[in-house]
Amino acid sequence: MSQASNPNSQIWVERLFEALTNGDRIQARLVVDAALRAETSAQDMLLNVYWPTHQLFEKLYRQDQMTKVSYHLGTRLLRSLVDQASGKLTLSPRNGQTIFAACGPSEGEELAGQMAADLLEAAGFEVSFAGGGIPADEIMEQVQERRPDFLVMFASAASDLPGIRGIIDQLREVNAVPNTKICVGGGVFARAEGLAEEMGCELCARDPMEIVELMTMPEVTQGDMGDLRITTRQLKPAKAKAPNRMRNAA
Repeated sequence: MSQASNPNSQIWVERLFEALTNGDRIQARLVVDAALRAETSAQDMLLNVYWPTHQLFEKLYRQDQMTKVSYHLGTRLLRSLVDQASGKLTLSPRNGQTIFAACGPSEGEELAGQMAADLLEAAGFEVSFAGGGIPADEIMEQVQERRPDFLVMFASAASDLPGIRGIIDQLREVNAVPNTKICVGGGVFARAEGLAEEMGCELCARDPMEIVELMTMPEVTQGDMGDLRITTRQLKPAKAKAPNRMRNAA
């Protein structure tokens, strides 16, 4: 299910990044129109253009190389573009697997969580995406009530970790939903190697495509993982490359 990146994707990322940081809605859409003539599908746009653009915003903002107004202008407009692409995803047949998903509280984390949720839905899962800022006890209540096949916490913030750890510990202690697998990815889990395994998560991935690939593996969907922990930790990380022109991001 992996997608080969178009050789020109980095060009679209650079041009889109510059338009977004300026809040230039017209130019952003012109860049998208040009990219759509090169990328072959809505999924390609999400994975090859929008996801790396999102990574750049998160990286530069964390490193204090971008003003808050540029971050807000860019992420808000990028989310509207992602919404349009997600509505054009080709849906696979339903696989009978259910997901309850949540993410970190920031706009960027919600954007990443939404991309993961949209791609999982397109892959055949029935997804309920709660977004960010949900208290851990309410997530736990939903899991016990819905009994999903997967609890996905994608693009979580470091501040979410105590709550996530509490959810995992409680699920393991009471064994109330023994068939629910815990899957995490992106956010703090992508930056802290080994954290997911240490916390007892069954699945961990760095980006939305990896989480789809892991969750559609036969040993995962058929429920025969046993004590297996599956991660993409051994893969070489894909590094976000900063555009050449950064003057508008500062």
